Order: sequence, then C-alpha cells, then structure tokens
Amino acid sequence: MQIETHTIASGKPAFIIAEIGINHNGDLDIAKKMIQAAKSVGCDAVKFQKRTIDIVYTGEELVMPRENPFGSTNGDLKRGLEFSHEDYVEIDQYCKELGILWSASPWDEASVDFLAGFDVPFYKIAAASLTDAGLLTKIKDTGKPVFLSTGMSGQDEIDRAVGLLGKENLVLMHCVSQYPAEHENINLNAMKKLKERYHTLLGYSGHELDNVVSIAAVAMGASVIERHFTLDRTMWGSDQKASIEPAEMRDMIESIRTLEKALGNEELCCLPVEEAVKAKLRRVNTI
Repeated sequence: MQIETHTIASGKPAFIIAEIGINHNGDLDIAKKMIQAAKSVGCDAVKFQKRTIDIVYTGEELVMPRENPFGSTNGDLKRGLEFSHEDYVEIDQYCKELGILWSASPWDEASVDFLAGFDVPFYKIAAASLTDAGLLTKIKDTGKPVFLSTGMSGQDEIDRAVGLLGKENLVLMHCVSQYPAEHENINLNAMKKLKERYHTLLGYSGHELDNVVSIAAVAMGASVIERHFTLDRTMWGSDQKASIEPAEMRDMIESIRTLEKALGNEELCCLPVEEAVKAKLRRVNTI
C-alpha cells in the first residue's frame, strides 16, 4: 500500500499516526502546536475527527444540558469542537509546510465529501462507525487507503465490514475501546486472528498510557500504529487522559525504529559479524 512517499507493507517501517482527534479543544493554535509536536517527534501523519453535527447527533442529544467552555448544552460543546472549512484550509497548508500528512475520521457521509475536497491521503474509520454500511461504502468509493479500527466489534461485524470495504486497500487496526485501556483488556493476540482470517495489512490503535503494547504490536506485524496524542494530559477535554504526550510519543517511535532494525529476517545462518568469533571459539566441528 502506498500513501504518498510512504510504503506500508510487511518489513517496512511502521507508519505512525498521532491521533489529535478533538484534543485541540476547538482551538486552531493548539492544533498547530500539536501538529508541530507530532512532526518533531517523528510521526508520519496527524489525524482529526470530522462530524456534520446535525447529522451525527439528534436534536434531543444537542439540547441536553452539559456545562462546557462553549456554553451550557451538548450542542454547544459539539459545535465548539468542530473546525470550519477555513480552519482546515489552514491546517492543510500548515501540514504541507511542515511536511507531515493529515487526515480525519469522518463520522458521516457528508464529512467524507468534506475531506475529499482536501484530497486526504487516507481515511480512518473509527470503531464506532464499523457497522455504518453507508459510510463504509462512501469511503470505499473514494479509492483511497482505509484504516479500520475493530474496537467493540465481533467477528461477524468485522466480516461484514471487510466484505463491504474489500481487502486490497485496507489496514485492519486492532483496537480496544476503553479510555484509557487497561492491559488485561487489550488482547493483542487477536491480531493473529485478524491476520489468519482476513489476510490484510495489520495495525494497532491504542488508548493505553504506555508504549509497551504499541512496540509489541509492531513485533507482531503491525504496519500502522495510531496513538491518541495530547500536549498535556492535564488539559481540559474528554480524550486527554487516554492520550500520550510528545516525549512519550518520541520514546515510542524511537523504540519501534530500534525494534525494526532488530527484527531482521527469518534466515538461519552464520552472520558475517559472527565469522571471526566462530573461528576463535568453535573448537569441534564434526556434524
């Protein structure tokens, strides 16, 4: 799978996504700081969330009381967190200046059209949207690579989603929809089942508060790693506490790159760097 200059495949460096999501708190300056931080620590892409508010939420949901920095209702919050077209024009330009890719998880079909206007290089389908046949079909029709999170989904639901999307341009992202995720619930071995059943590229989308699982996921064959990202977990916002900070993201990426060097290949042989040691230490060679 090719995403601009990045080749996503087994044996290639993992593609690293910083999931900004709504952690920008509706503030374009914060979003830019997050993009710059993601670029500086080695991420390949940043990702937002895109919703058409009046489609995704019912009128009843929008008028529910909910005190927040933007007002007193749930609708005030949802609209306050949503960037405008002009905001995304600025985000698009800023990412191009920094040399980092961006995309978003569209939560409705109109948002797919919105993102298509920016020619985003890939689409990410949130776990909550895995059963939305209309949305999946709309995304498939773009012809762009698709990353699909499998959180909160059983095998039959994943079967149907893969059937709609096809396997050719698809990365299945193992995911557990707990925020933050506890280690005993992550079930990383499910990646083996995903590979065995669907024969697609694999990824991991994590919400835990350390780097161990993401590094292990690469060792198990993940070609894409997505982590929720924040400048500071103490900031206001519902997703901040399930996100990692820039220094943690840097440590994770450095560890992944070290691991990728160490994985090597499956060949059994005496390595050139072992030859001198072999001549010195191997006393008997009778087999």
